[in-house]
Amino acid sequence: MACFADRKRVVVKVGSSSLAYPETGSLNIRKSRALVEVLADLKNSGKEIVFVSSGAQCVGAAKGGFLSKPKDTPSKQACAAIGQTELMKFYSDTFGQYNHTVAQLLLTRDVISNETRRTNVINTFNRLFELSVVPIINANDVVSIQHLDFDENDTLSATVAQLCSADLLVLLTDVDGLYDGDPSDPDSHFIPEVSDITTEIIGYAQGTGSAVGTGGMLSKIEAAKIASEAGIDTVIIGNKDPALLYRLFEGNDARCTYFKARK
Repeated sequence: MACFADRKRVVVKVGSSSLAYPETGSLNIRKSRALVEVLADLKNSGKEIVFVSSGAQCVGAAKGGFLSKPKDTPSKQACAAIGQTELMKFYSDTFGQYNHTVAQLLLTRDVISNETRRTNVINTFNRLFELSVVPIINANDVVSIQHLDFDENDTLSATVAQLCSADLLVLLTDVDGLYDGDPSDPDSHFIPEVSDITTEIIGYAQGTGSAVGTGGMLSKIEAAKIASEAGIDTVIIGNKDPALLYRLFEGNDARCTYFKARK
């Protein structure tokens, strides 16, 4: 297992299923607080943390009185607007308890594809790092259009890793890494390391995510591919216990799948 103790600038992406109760869509305060506490502590250790957080739509849907995530675009965008304020208040308050300041960046693909705007985003990242602020990123779902923007935040997190010249991309997910079959099947084999993302590796991905999320293993492999081609290593690791991140950075053989970057 590779040691990631020397990785300073780290992008951590968490999905909706890591933050919200699947039955209600409401924020899982205990789990979310535990994650923020670990990220704040990692920052205390000297790492620069960039936090890519999903969850605005499902949290907003619960806050807005929907029984489930809506299907129509205006309602989705309204829920994103409601939920984003809920999430940022929680993150600002919770990181603030550990004396860390947060900043919100909402991105869309057209911003990143425009050279001037892309440069502005990079400049903002650099200044936030100089100020020791934790950037919190999400797609700008309020103005984004389906099929023309980020379909999920796995791809966004890989793009963010490129923009801020990260040393590592960490994707927290419902399973502890990549398997060659259904993770619930005892005959499936865990894959601890991937040196090359081949068609066989892509074929291992199954499912499309949970009821509250939109991504699945396939989107995470795609994110790892984007990061790898940019020279950035990627780790897929389970979201059940945020303290696993300590093991990852302390070289204590945390169970995860490591996608080696092309150097």
